[in-house]
Amino acid sequence: MLDIKIVNGKIIDIENKKIIEGDLGIKDGKITDVGSVPSEAKVVIDAKGKHVSPGFIDIHMHEEDFSLTKKEGYDIAHTMLNMGVTTCAVGNCGNNRQGIEELYEFIKEKGNPVNYLTYIGHNFLRNEVGNTDIYKKSNREQIEKMQKLVAEAIDFGAVGVSYGLEYCPGIDTEEAIAITKEIQGRDDLLLAAHYRKDAIHALDSIDEMAYIGKETGIPFQISHLSSCSAFGNMTEALNLIQDYRDKGLDIMVDAYPYDAFSTFIGSAVFDDGCLETWNKDYSAIMLTEEPFKGMYCDKELFEKARKEYPKMLAVAYVMNEEEIIEALNHPLVMVASDGIYRNHSGHPRGAGTFPRVIGRFVRDRKVMEFFDAINKMTYMPAKRLKLKNKGLLKEGYDADITIFDYDTIIDNATFQDPQLRPSGIEYVLVGGKVAIEEGRTICHTFGKFYKRGEA
Repeated sequence: MLDIKIVNGKIIDIENKKIIEGDLGIKDGKITDVGSVPSEAKVVIDAKGKHVSPGFIDIHMHEEDFSLTKKEGYDIAHTMLNMGVTTCAVGNCGNNRQGIEELYEFIKEKGNPVNYLTYIGHNFLRNEVGNTDIYKKSNREQIEKMQKLVAEAIDFGAVGVSYGLEYCPGIDTEEAIAITKEIQGRDDLLLAAHYRKDAIHALDSIDEMAYIGKETGIPFQISHLSSCSAFGNMTEALNLIQDYRDKGLDIMVDAYPYDAFSTFIGSAVFDDGCLETWNKDYSAIMLTEEPFKGMYCDKELFEKARKEYPKMLAVAYVMNEEEIIEALNHPLVMVASDGIYRNHSGHPRGAGTFPRVIGRFVRDRKVMEFFDAINKMTYMPAKRLKLKNKGLLKEGYDADITIFDYDTIIDNATFQDPQLRPSGIEYVLVGGKVAIEEGRTICHTFGKFYKRGEA
């Protein structure tokens, strides 16, 4: 007898770009049958009129900060689950919010709403070896220590190394390459980077990231191109990346579907000259936490927040949506949220990215093709992360499944209320177990921490 049978669904066959009208069987966390499933099951889910998709895979987001959550709850993993995400890559932008072993132990003990894999972050390691000055180069001893820590993290099961080049101007290209000394040439790993600088500097930043990828011999993922190049030069940026790919460099990209970015107000992103670079004024920046929650900056408020609340998340409305759509449609670009929260405050992308792509860009605006969008949210990131059992609805694959109503799916999270549950996510299964039922979350603990190669 099957554990679960999903009946009457519109099963998305990504490889063949078609819908299979029928059933899907699940047993012991795996998909056993697709199409006609005569076997009986302990639980039957009627998906009549609904689309049955592989669970969405978020290749770029930011995990909980235990110093804030006190390990008593989840600040982003639950919003990931609510929007149909079943697996996430964390530790991005060079920034592990705590050590990866601590994260592993927490999930091993408590479970998690979704599955996590993690990078080891360069900026995090700089702090670990004593370089706390973001404007200062690391010395030889510190670099040698980081080389060992990178090797240890990879041995533990990290999927690769992430960089936050813009967040730490003291990192030069040589240091970024040097910390990978013990792992260079390994195509089973992945490097991911938040670029050096955006807007008019985007092409130079892409050149640097491509150089790092070439010199290390490790596949390279450019993070959130939407906030790097959606300033008037997206076409040039995509052409440059495609040119590197055509010349044999293993380089790919992710992007999120919003025309505003979010990061810490005290970070180097907001250093002198940023507004001139974006051709914006202080009013383009909104603060997301008390005592300034929802307030737009003027010069005085901007400087006060930078000085007194440097870890507060801010939102900058500075990008062009049409260029973001251009990026999302490029064959080397996959969908990712770049979601991050502090005390349940932040950017709505952490709660709305995937429903927004389907509801706004595919259904309503018709600027993305359905199967292409689903691929960019499932199978494409699964392949990039080398998840051999995820991303498709096929026999033997993990039963990570999202059932959604195509007619109603849409993001509801706003910049004022950034964690609102989206509409249209009817069921979510994680590891063959029902986590969301009829639009309600019924379990937060089915997710696992996957070490590299385990999924």
